[in-house]
Amino acid sequence: MRALVIIPTYNERDNVVDIVRAVRRHDVDVLVADDASPDGTGDLADGLAAADPRVHVLHRTGKEGLGRAYVAAFGWGLARGYTHLVEMDADGSHRPEQLTALLDRAAAPDAPDLVIGSRWVTGGEVVNWPRHRELLSRGGNLYVQLWLGLPAADATAGFRVYRREILEQIDLADVGSAGYYFQVEMTRRTVLAGGTVVEVPISFVERTRGESKMSGAIVREAMIRTTVLGLAHRGGQARDVTRRLLGR
Repeated sequence: MRALVIIPTYNERDNVVDIVRAVRRHDVDVLVADDASPDGTGDLADGLAAADPRVHVLHRTGKEGLGRAYVAAFGWGLARGYTHLVEMDADGSHRPEQLTALLDRAAAPDAPDLVIGSRWVTGGEVVNWPRHRELLSRGGNLYVQLWLGLPAADATAGFRVYRREILEQIDLADVGSAGYYFQVEMTRRTVLAGGTVVEVPISFVERTRGESKMSGAIVREAMIRTTVLGLAHRGGQARDVTRRLLGR
């Protein structure tokens, strides 16, 4: 296994040093994908890379969203021969000590194409979340499951490991979501490409430093995109049933 942990950043000056150093305690490489953070996050990442040959920085020209950052980082990692590409937040909500559990599952004999660190399976939890946010996340994931039929209780989760083979089967240039809905879209594309998905329970911790990037616009994007895709998905199922009933 050659694993690359991708950490997208925008104004994460207070967190980037600690998270990179914690991740590097594992046998992995790190790529910080910085969207031209005006607070100097990219400069701090450059300092880390200068001191550690297994830390790299992808400087992007501006704030284009989580999805765009990951797509660019996937391309960077695939071009350099990594076998597994890991998504991980910079704010400490994804605990570096739980990275081993995800990588071990990804390296198992029955290795899935996508391992998701899940808050909403048995053994998973959230820490320091207000009740309304937990309800929003649980409800959103249930909505995704019902509409899209995805085999994941936490399709919106951002702590995950992809096998390079499944990413090579997905047309990354065609991925349309720039925001947090990117996670749902990539889960769906993995399934459509014939990939297998497995969830591993994690403890998700609310950030203590810096500002959350979550907003009402992100939630609206997720709801609208899920509804549009869901209507197409259910419509296709209805057409298939009709054809079978008519013997066509």
